[in-house]
Amino acid sequence: MTLSISLTVNGVARDVTLEDPRVTLLDLLRERLDLTGTKKGCDRGQCGACTVLVDGRRVNSCLALAVSHDGAEVLTIEGLAENGQLDPVQAAFIAHDGFQCGFCTPGQIMSAYALIREGEAGDDPERIREGMSGNLCRCGAHAGIIEAVLDAQKRIEDRAGDERKVA
Repeated sequence: MTLSISLTVNGVARDVTLEDPRVTLLDLLRERLDLTGTKKGCDRGQCGACTVLVDGRRVNSCLALAVSHDGAEVLTIEGLAENGQLDPVQAAFIAHDGFQCGFCTPGQIMSAYALIREGEAGDDPERIREGMSGNLCRCGAHAGIIEAVLDAQKRIEDRAGDERKVA
C-alpha cells in the first residue's frame, strides 16, 4: 500500500510517496529528504533531539507519523538561516557555547526558536529552563543554552525595534 503526501519543508513544496504508513516524520526528513540535521536520539520522544516545527508548533518528529502531517508546513534546523545569515538563535548558541558534543543542538535550537516566538521565554532563566525541559543535553551545556535563549530573545527584540524605527 502506497500513500502520497505533500509537505512544505523549509519553504519548499515536497510531494512524497510512502510505501509504509508507519514512517515517522523524523525518518522521512532524514532518510528520504536528506535533512540530517534533525537527530534521532532516544526514538521515544523523551530527549528532544528530533524537535522540528510543524505548522509553527514544536513536535518530536520521532513520534509523529509522516502521513498524519499531509499538507503541513515543516521547519527544520536547515531552514532557519536566511540568505547565508544565521538566525539569531543559532548565532546566540555559538556565542554562548550552548553545545558541547552538538548532538542535541539542532533540537535545542528549534525548541528555543519556538519558545521565543511563542512569547514564553521571558527573561527568567527558570522559565526558560521549564520551557526547554523537553530537550535534554547529556553533556551538561544547559547553562550556555539558557544564556543563548536569553541573548537570542534580546537580539530578536532589538532587531524588531530597529525595523519599527525604519518603518
